[in-house]
Amino acid sequence: MEYAYYPGCSLEASAKAYEESTRFVFDALGQKLVEIEDWNCCGATYYMATKETISLVISARNLALAEKYGNDIVAPCSSCYTILYKTNKILNDNFIMKEKVNQALKKDNLEYNLSLNVRHPLDVLVNDVGIDTIASRANTSLKGIKMAQYYGCQIVRPERGIDDKEDPQLMDRLFKALGAENVYFPAKVRCCGGMLMTTYPDVGLKLTKEILEHAQDNGAEVVVTTCPLCQMNLEAYQDKINKKFKTDLHIPVIYFTQALGLALGGSPKELGLNRQLIPFKPEEKTLEGSR
Repeated sequence: MEYAYYPGCSLEASAKAYEESTRFVFDALGQKLVEIEDWNCCGATYYMATKETISLVISARNLALAEKYGNDIVAPCSSCYTILYKTNKILNDNFIMKEKVNQALKKDNLEYNLSLNVRHPLDVLVNDVGIDTIASRANTSLKGIKMAQYYGCQIVRPERGIDDKEDPQLMDRLFKALGAENVYFPAKVRCCGGMLMTTYPDVGLKLTKEILEHAQDNGAEVVVTTCPLCQMNLEAYQDKINKKFKTDLHIPVIYFTQALGLALGGSPKELGLNRQLIPFKPEEKTLEGSR
């Protein structure tokens, strides 16, 4: 299968490991990602909060560009996925808004004709490729690795329907099939604090602390996530959390594609694991060799 690929701003910079591991996984499974030429920032959530029409035009430009490729668009970043999906839904539901957006897009010689599906890599891998196929391609067992599967608060919001909004299971099912132990983790869809880390840091740090404590208290050796901002908040602020709350948190936080890439035979460098602030060293776990 071939997909139009929208990396978004984070995967070009702070979440480079997500980019590297996503490309590795899709290539290893014979799925082609074709990066959209001349893509722009999705607009994130800030534009939606200030001027809806402008935000929709900014986001819809990417959809119009992707539409030319004739395939579903795949967006790994939870925020990018959410904004692109929301834009697509609004334009499908609101003819007047669609016409306004297309009027603006015409200035860039573009038009969006509502032919796309906006997909997250987790959805594509589990529902298009399939867990059984992935497991058959894996050459390394994840047995012995205790994981907390952290979905965050965006990709399972009700209108998207890719998984249960209260207790999503896509990652849980995937990594169980690959041999990992999924620990009990009721915080799997709680908010990490998002940008509160910069606006109301006390609130953000408390939210992140509670998620990490849930993982650690239930025996997780690593937190696996789908979101660049979640990954950054959960990993990069552990020292500040420990200092503020007198905790002792030192748990690696990696992308689900990095964990999946290990099962598919990727090296730590190929999967960007050398970029982690808190090292996750699978060679020190009970990874088994070829099956």
